[in-house]
Amino acid sequence: MSSYVETAARAVQARSRIRSYVYQTPLVPSRTGKQGSNLKVLFKLENFQKTGSFKLRGAMSKLSIQPDNERLITASSGNHGIGAAFASQALSKHLTIVLPETVVPEKLEKIRSYGVDVILHGSETGLAEQYAQQLAKSEGYTYISPYNDPDIIAGQGTIGLEILEQCEQVDNIFVSMGGGGLISGIGAVVKAFSPRTRIYGVAATNSKALAESMAAGRVVETEHHNTLADAVAGGIDADTITLPLAMSVVDEVVECGEEEIKAALQELAFNENLIVEGSAALALAGFTKVTHTLDGQTSVIVLCGGNFNREVIMNAILGR
Repeated sequence: MSSYVETAARAVQARSRIRSYVYQTPLVPSRTGKQGSNLKVLFKLENFQKTGSFKLRGAMSKLSIQPDNERLITASSGNHGIGAAFASQALSKHLTIVLPETVVPEKLEKIRSYGVDVILHGSETGLAEQYAQQLAKSEGYTYISPYNDPDIIAGQGTIGLEILEQCEQVDNIFVSMGGGGLISGIGAVVKAFSPRTRIYGVAATNSKALAESMAAGRVVETEHHNTLADAVAGGIDADTITLPLAMSVVDEVVECGEEEIKAALQELAFNENLIVEGSAALALAGFTKVTHTLDGQTSVIVLCGGNFNREVIMNAILGR
């Protein structure tokens, strides 16, 4: 297993490989702040990334070092699939993507637009991942995990490098937790270069495999229910390297329910003029839950993506 220092070094290398393919996304102050408090709040806008999500970074980091003649296969709830599909087209790689049958239609359409092969399998991302792994063994593909891969994690870690360059002092960073690639990458970079900065991992109550596993100190089975933060839903690999990495860099885990995610979506839409996906709002929900402990501090909230089911998100924003 790589240490967080090794992961941070790998992120520096990844940045040089992917720089020409990804945007350095803006870090912008909250329009409203928090009334009656002495808080500085900034949003890292990965929803403005080329593919609408941070996942492009990891996918480009991984695919950029794969041999040209390899047949690659991966799995995704959508955003990693979009990023990997974009990367495969940009780098002329052959890629097959396994998606759950419940994938958001808009995400499926985007993935297919890049000319990759698509297979629909299973009711949630974990089942799609297992099927992709089976196909890799039986049909000679090289499997690429959406999160359980050091080069994927390093690509996501480039966000941490940007944040530290864009803001002179960062006290806290809030990151939504799914498979753990994003928080492991950002956390590794930040702890290597700014160890005093606290990393908050935010988990959705309805699907919190990584949070439960961190609490247990090992990968545990958890129940998964529908969540507005659909991009973080699903299980994690039994041997995932994100678990020990996350345990070494995350200072605190905050858990949020569906009403809290909905309130964060509404705050972003009405107060910040930002419409994002539920997994991005989850990070704000976690920040809101602990705001009372952060007076006088500078906090960065990573808005990880903006690819969403329009009907679901609009209903949430309008309180339907």
